Amino acid sequence: MKITVNGNRHELDVSPDMPLLWVLRDELNVTGPKYGCGVAQCGACMVHVDGEAVLSCQMPVGDLEGEVITIEGLGTPEALHVVQQAWVEQQVAQCGYCQSGQIMQAAALLQENPDPSDAEIDEAMSGNLCRCGTYPRIRTAVKTASASMRRA
Repeated sequence: MKITVNGNRHELDVSPDMPLLWVLRDELNVTGPKYGCGVAQCGACMVHVDGEAVLSCQMPVGDLEGEVITIEGLGTPEALHVVQQAWVEQQVAQCGYCQSGQIMQAAALLQENPDPSDAEIDEAMSGNLCRCGTYPRIRTAVKTASASMRRA
């Protein structure tokens, strides 16, 4: 089976039923997507597949069509993605466990809706849980990233 992750092509010998999350973490050592709940309720495993936000714990790798982008491929250390930069500016992360999924969901939201309202942000981010409760800072960071995108 062949998959492309963060611009790199990989050939794997895995069961097509294996969740994409396990392929990323166990086969490719891509550890940004996290295992949180395993039942598509927390968002910690969020990745993009051809630009769409996908819960990788629920996607069998055999169903994968398109390129996978994880938090590692969203930006670079030299050029953070606008959402990553907003996360830093707004000091969103506390423990950090959920943040890769939060950032991936926010980036997908802003790609679809570059100027979301508070209600639209809350709705889009509602599937991403944060035990530290940084939801107000998450919303502020999404709005900061949105404003940065409009200025660019």
